[in-house]
Amino acid sequence: MSGELKPKNIFLLAGQSNMAGRGGVYNNTKTNLLKWDGKVPPQCTPTPNILTLSLNKTWEIAREPLHKEIDNLKTCGVGPGMPFSNQILAKCPNFEAIGLVPCAIGGTKIEKWQKDTNLYNQLVDRARAARQSSGGNIRALLWYQGESDCDEWDSRLYKGRLEKFFNNVRQDLDYPDLPILMVVASTGEGKFLRSVRDAQLNINLKNVVHVDSMGSTYLADHLHLDTMSAVRIGQKLADSFLDNFYH
Repeated sequence: MSGELKPKNIFLLAGQSNMAGRGGVYNNTKTNLLKWDGKVPPQCTPTPNILTLSLNKTWEIAREPLHKEIDNLKTCGVGPGMPFSNQILAKCPNFEAIGLVPCAIGGTKIEKWQKDTNLYNQLVDRARAARQSSGGNIRALLWYQGESDCDEWDSRLYKGRLEKFFNNVRQDLDYPDLPILMVVASTGEGKFLRSVRDAQLNINLKNVVHVDSMGSTYLADHLHLDTMSAVRIGQKLADSFLDNFYH
């Protein structure tokens, strides 16, 4: 079955935990381990028109938790990828099948995404495999990261590192105008969230648009979006894609 599934529209999902999805993850007090509550909101309903590139690079029907195979050292829950896809299909019924390429890994600094790192290579490798195996086009990179760069030193270097990362991905995918939908962080591990937000808001590259996560609601850790906000950010990303890059 999965051999026949071929998406026309590919979206890359990268960054850290809020892109991977932590909606519905809670601390089981008996075991003191994190668990996902298993609740899938209607905006995250699986459909044959939303596929995901599995770890072994085959296309399968996408379902929550979308990053379970990729961000496998953490407990994944609901993230923005499924509501993003469902929102696009709801607003544009003629939009052909979507192929999501999950690559986000929790707790990763921008330094870990620089060219020739494992995460960078995995992203580029999976993106190329997705394009090759489907014959579809990469439509955008969805990026949500920065919470781990909120200390003084990393926040100062953030803008340069982020621009370099975006430029390198575009170069290695041979797609200089690749649309990038960047979520602006609203929580951070450290005192310099404002510096990271400023860096994100002032990125001066073509075809990079912002979606601000400020005003979200969070899990008890005050770092991770809850299910409702993961859905809201996914929908805002979809609206941003349609407004800016779909004509």
